[in-house]
Amino acid sequence: MDIREHAQHCRAAAQVLAQLSPKAKTALLLGMADALDADAEPILAANARDLAAAQEKGTGTAMLDRLALNPARLAAVSAALREVATLPDPVGTVTRDDIRPNGIRVQKVRVPLGVIAMIYEARPNVTADAAALCIKAGNAVILRGGSEAIHSNTAIAHALKRALRDAGVPDAALTLVEDLRRETMLALLQLSDLVDLAIPRGGEGLIRFVAEHARVPVIKHYKGVCHLYVDRAADLDKAVALLVDGKTSRPAACNSLETLLVHVDVAATFLPQAAAALRERGVELRADDRARQWLPDATAATDDDYAAEYLDLILAVRMVDDLEQALAHIQQYSSDHTEVIVTEDPGAAERFVQALSSAVVMVNASSRFSDGGELGLGAEIGISTTRLHAYGPMGLEALTVERFVVRGQGQVRR
Repeated sequence: MDIREHAQHCRAAAQVLAQLSPKAKTALLLGMADALDADAEPILAANARDLAAAQEKGTGTAMLDRLALNPARLAAVSAALREVATLPDPVGTVTRDDIRPNGIRVQKVRVPLGVIAMIYEARPNVTADAAALCIKAGNAVILRGGSEAIHSNTAIAHALKRALRDAGVPDAALTLVEDLRRETMLALLQLSDLVDLAIPRGGEGLIRFVAEHARVPVIKHYKGVCHLYVDRAADLDKAVALLVDGKTSRPAACNSLETLLVHVDVAATFLPQAAAALRERGVELRADDRARQWLPDATAATDDDYAAEYLDLILAVRMVDDLEQALAHIQQYSSDHTEVIVTEDPGAAERFVQALSSAVVMVNASSRFSDGGELGLGAEIGISTTRLHAYGPMGLEALTVERFVVRGQGQVRR
């Protein structure tokens, strides 16, 4: 079958999913989690093949980290499926219920989007996460992963499709694209009559390619240039802890910190402390001239450094005169992903929150919490930095739309 035929079968399966009860969808997702656990050995073996091929090609550290599975990570994937299974089902939720003067009852009700196309790189966990979220919200999904994860994705999809068949659901509800030619992806992105939404996850180049070539709606998230601002009223021990966690706990993640902004009044005390903690963890610093007087090991930062998503143990640093200068810097270089302020001043915190329009703004909390699972959504399907129906980490509700249901007793409009 060509990609159109696959999409047609997927759309037919979406009609079946849309009619499943919440109880049936919960049971289906629990069965999918069990299938992943049962197939752990072949999935990890397939992932080892992908990793070996990627290492042979000289793939970078950040990409290898995203590609890698191990028993703990795979167990976390199946655990995420079980968590999604137990989340409230958004389908059928009534978000508005009014009686109009003429007696008609007007409701807005959540319904599935239909068919979601996921286009992603290197992250085999997305195969399971995307399937779980789409199916829980009553949608079918077309998965187009990257060539670097083809064996991992195929093994995961094989397990999940078995669970679909066991539940009596057409396995086309989870369609894995095995033809990885670029022209096939382009053809998929043109199927506006069959695909309701495309969600790309990967590097900025992939996301821009999808956005520029798609005829279907696209959720965009080009990159994550996340900032941490240490205010003059910050608890500096707290600031060091948030900085270390945000930069080093998983530097390849899009919610990791890329730029540190420090108020001039605390720079002399804070920057040496921060540098010592980061140096222990192998972080390279690139700083402006004023900050470098406290960071002798740092190299000079450029405008490109402040705009960069490193996804590595590299951090850009700048000293600022006040909160307003910090806000101006963030507004210039932000990718609208996640911004953090460390302060004990409620007024400064409120000014920071109100002045910035990024999808996630945090006060005294690590940027690493900018994640669907950490924010209570279950496994996220992606992060939107485009102001559409979804903004920020996307969970189940973001995979539904609200439609009007109108009930009357024969009213006519004259």
